[in-house]
Amino acid sequence: MSDLKKRISDVAHDLQLINIATITEDNKPWVRYVMGKADGELVFRFCTHTGSRKVPQIRKNPNVHISLGVKDLETARHWLQVQGAAEISLDRKERHSFWFDELKNYFSGPDDPDYCIVIIRPARIEFGTMGNMSPEIWEPGTVRK
Repeated sequence: MSDLKKRISDVAHDLQLINIATITEDNKPWVRYVMGKADGELVFRFCTHTGSRKVPQIRKNPNVHISLGVKDLETARHWLQVQGAAEISLDRKERHSFWFDELKNYFSGPDDPDYCIVIIRPARIEFGTMGNMSPEIWEPGTVRK
């Protein structure tokens, strides 16, 4: 794993608040908060209700943008900006592997028919650092500054 990919993974691997931007039916951007994280391959996941507005938006236009990594302004050192393609998954294995107990407040369990996983495969990740105006860029298969 490259040094940059490792640093991105360090920022993204824990469950955290993520901003996700989708495009609405009338072609306007819409941002909302979700709780998500990345796996070791930098594929991001979060869950949502199958009836949420973001599901048809993603199905119509899978291009999304997410930002994450800043937990508070006092300790902010690194953050990520991610461009990628999203997909909606109802796969049982995906739903069970993402499940955590706090989701019981929203779903009856990982087999709840209203529970789905959004999977985002990045095309570009910008690794921002406090005090540096130029982010490092990770794209699958390349690393550049």
